[in-house]
Amino acid sequence: MDINEIRLRIDLLDDVLLRIFNERARLALEIGHHKKLLDLPVYDPSREKRIFARMKDDNPGPLDDGAIIRLFERVIDESRRLERIMTQQEEQEEC
Repeated sequence: MDINEIRLRIDLLDDVLLRIFNERARLALEIGHHKKLLDLPVYDPSREKRIFARMKDDNPGPLDDGAIIRLFERVIDESRRLERIMTQQEEQEEC
């Protein structure tokens, strides 16, 4: 495989990641809605620890566990940010 073919494969994977990230965000927003109805906090440290542990356990490499954790921390941070935005918007609509 030459460099252009490899780059094309990376581009295709990036397209898949984009769809996956957005689907995960949509699901996180649904979770946020349920949390609000149940009066649960947006931040759930025990859930995050379970996610990180599962990702480390399932990590085949070549990314090391630290890199995987940092990537998932970022994804989760963005999900939490979206949940907060949604909650604020819903609160403003209720007023």
